[in-house]
Amino acid sequence: MKKNICVFCGASEGIRPEYHSTAEQLGELIAKQSRRLIYGGGNKGLMGVIANAVLAHGGEVIGIIPERLVKAETAHHGLTQLEIVENMHQRKARLTELADGFIAMPGGTGTLEELFEVWTGMQIGYHEKPVALYNPAKFWQPMLDFLQHTVDEGFVRDSFYKTLIVSDEPQSILQKIDDFIPKDLQRWVKK
Repeated sequence: MKKNICVFCGASEGIRPEYHSTAEQLGELIAKQSRRLIYGGGNKGLMGVIANAVLAHGGEVIGIIPERLVKAETAHHGLTQLEIVENMHQRKARLTELADGFIAMPGGTGTLEELFEVWTGMQIGYHEKPVALYNPAKFWQPMLDFLQHTVDEGFVRDSFYKTLIVSDEPQSILQKIDDFIPKDLQRWVKK
């Protein structure tokens, strides 16, 4: 079992109620499976929803937040552990260091940036940790269509594209993360 699950998600809740409810479901399951949530340390939006759900069900939550966001009063001070770092670069490095696997929920540019950094890190060999998209209301479908386009146009290898786990169900996504076996990551080798 992958113990430390890093979740990237929005500091907003979005417009669909299922974003909120699926964040709660995933948080509850993380706690009930005795996993630990690793996330960006915020108290707003889906970040706050998932952290509160894990805590409400007796789970542990470690938040990593830059000092600037603490000063903006977005830090969640009720976590198991809150680490304050100097900047976003340190935050992402620490999240990656602590995580056994990554899940991107619906979110904005920060979520996209974190997702692509860890997925690219896998591609070029910095880690072999699973990367997943939690896909309520088919939130990620337009991006998945674009990523398929990058494969079709010869910019991303199909075998690497297929390393991205996609699910709209919390039990399934955690099981797929546990079952992930890094393979066919022969980077920079033309097939």
